[in-house]
This record gives sequence, C-alpha cells and structure tokens, in this order.
Amino acid sequence: MKSICLIVQNVYDPDPRVRRKAEALVAAGYSVDVLALCASHGKKRYSLNGVNVYTVSLGKNRSSLPRYFFEYATFFLWAFFRVSSQMLRRSYAVIDVNSLPDFLIFAAVLPKCLGAKLVLDMHEITPEFYMSKYRMPEDSWTIRLLKYLERISFSFADHVITINEPIEELLINRGLARSKSTVIMNSADEARFGTGSSPSAVSTTRDRQRFVMMYHGTLTYIYGLDIAIEAFALAHKEMPGAELWIVGPGPERRALTDLAERRALASRVRLVGPVTSTAIPEWLNHCDVGILPIRRDAFLDFAFPNKLPEFIIMGKPVIVSRLMAIRRYFTEEALAYFEPHSVSDLSRQMVRIFRDPQLRIRLASKASEEHAKIRWDLMKQRYLSLIGNLIDQARNGRVSDARNKSHSRLGPFGST
Repeated sequence: MKSICLIVQNVYDPDPRVRRKAEALVAAGYSVDVLALCASHGKKRYSLNGVNVYTVSLGKNRSSLPRYFFEYATFFLWAFFRVSSQMLRRSYAVIDVNSLPDFLIFAAVLPKCLGAKLVLDMHEITPEFYMSKYRMPEDSWTIRLLKYLERISFSFADHVITINEPIEELLINRGLARSKSTVIMNSADEARFGTGSSPSAVSTTRDRQRFVMMYHGTLTYIYGLDIAIEAFALAHKEMPGAELWIVGPGPERRALTDLAERRALASRVRLVGPVTSTAIPEWLNHCDVGILPIRRDAFLDFAFPNKLPEFIIMGKPVIVSRLMAIRRYFTEEALAYFEPHSVSDLSRQMVRIFRDPQLRIRLASKASEEHAKIRWDLMKQRYLSLIGNLIDQARNGRVSDARNKSHSRLGPFGST
C-alpha cells in the first residue's frame, strides 16, 4: 500500500478541500497521513475516516505581518522535522503541500531527495491575498518578495494544483509551466449534500409565509454581508415574509448585528452563529435562495467559494457578485449576478428573485447543468489520476536510475 502525506497549515477537520482529497485517497486504497494544526479537542494524533492526522498546537491569530511570519515559520519548522522523520518510516510516494504559505513546499525537501514526488496545491494567490488584506501596492517590496517566493515554490514542486483556470493562467504568466499544472476545482462532495431538494421543488417545498435568503460561512469583511443587510433594508418592504439568515462564526458578527438593529431589521435578519459542517445541508434545506455578496478586488476577483456549489447541489438559486472566476464557469442564465459593492443592484436582484418563482426554478436548473462539468466526482478522478501518474513517474525514474548505475559498472561490451 502506497503512503501519501498531506500538509496544511490549518485545522484539518473543517477544511473541506483537504478532507475531500485525503478521504478520496483512502477510498482509492492509499495510506494517508495529514500534518495540520491542532483542533479544539486538543488531540496531538487521531484518525478520522481512515486518515491519520498529526497536529501541532499553534493558533491562527494573524493580526499583523509579523504575526503571519511567526506562525508560518513555526509551522514550517515543525512540518520540516515531522515529515522528514515520518518519511524514514513511511516512505511516502507523494507529499501534497497545501498553501498558504507557498514556501511550505520546502518543508518536504528531504522527502524529495529520498524519492517522494511533491505536489503544491495553491489554494490562494499569495501576492494578491496580501494586496487585498493589507492594501499593498503591487510594486511594493513585500509583494515583489511574495512573487519571488511563489515562483521558486512552484518551480521546486513536481506538480502544481490550482483551484480554477483564471488562477492557473495568472501563474503561467508568472512562469509556471503549463505542463506541470492541473486545475482541481473547489467542488462540493455531492454525497454529503445528496439529500437536497431538486430544482423543480425549489418553489413548492418552502413555507410560503416565509422567504429565506441565506449565507453560510465565515463572517468577515470580504464576504460583503454588510452590503447584503443594506440591500435588504432597501428591499424588505417589497418582500413580505422575507428573512436574511447569516450562518457561521466570525469577527464581523457584532457589527452585523448592530447594523441590522440600526436598519430596524433585527426581527428579519437572523445571525445564527456557528454550526457544525455536518449540519450545513439541513440548514440549506430551510432556505429559498443562497446569497454570496463577496467584495471584489485584485484577490477576490479570482475567488470561487465552496459555498457556491453547495447551494447548487442543494437545488438553490444563488444571488452572487459578478466576479471573474465565477463568471468563467457560470452564465447569466445560471446565477443571479449583481455588481460587487452595489447595494442598489443587490436589492434589485433580491426583489426580482422573490417575485418570480419560475425564475428561481430556471436559475437552479441551469446552474445544476453547468455545475455538472466541474462536479467533485470529476475533480476527484482528476486528482487521483494525477497522484497515480506521479507515482508511476517516480517508479520509472527509480528503474532508470538503477539501470544507469548497472550500466556504469559495465564495460562497453557488458564485461566488468
């Protein structure tokens, strides 16, 4: 049985992308280890759905650049020593390193020297991430340094995974070889959301006395939930029985609660708080429309959130910011787009969707059709094929090396 290691500077359990990959590998017959941050239960080592998880106690308090550097450096050193020692016992065939940071790939330098193939899964584009978070100009020394680290990181990897085609094209323009790049989309696992309603049932299964628009995920500024509340304040008089549910934890919760109270919407904007990932499908069953009011900037224009396919799989029409990466995969007939940051445009779409049940059905049906091309079943097979090809390359390389060493000991006619 071949062994695979995944490294991620995040808590493993709630990370949907890393969990999907790890559990797909286990189902395919691989032995899988994950190196990650310690979860709230505090266990240093545990098993989850056949995946062996090893953790380090390190928080995610990234309030400043020095704090980012401290956390990145601390996790890098732990991962370096942990994966190196485990390589000697487990002989990993492939190590899948998940950014951020990009340079985490170098933690696997010893396993690479011992024959492991390295995959760098670039969850984010780091320079644009810092440009967005800290309002840094593109020509600043920090952004130039991050682009340099990005380039040497994807050059060191044997293969690179990106989350969508616009990001892949951006990285190719920065020097990534197209031949060593594969797109694995942020698609949701259909099996987990298989109890959702069909598109044709969207307008008939809900309580007609209540119309629920819902967001689920982290409550941070970039997701534009204040824009959603402001838009609802403009639209709610034309939407009798409508409510806005905001499900999830995050630093913006208090500010969003205060905003709803100032707009006299406290009874119609429901901030649910955190729920378990396993409960998300049931919450989605209680809504009529998904809403993703993401802001747009140099980083967020490339965003393709996990929440979007989750809504689609559950048969929900979605109101979403018109972002470049999302527009690459979904047409105007599949999603109810609005201009990012525009309260009035979002308000208009809320009323439009509320008033037209048939439109909701058409949107959900078309979105389901277009999503079929990027669903997890296809992405999973693409990922497993990539891992299998890398293992074959490593095996063939070892055979070639053995043959070359054998020939080097022989004379020109095969004699010693």
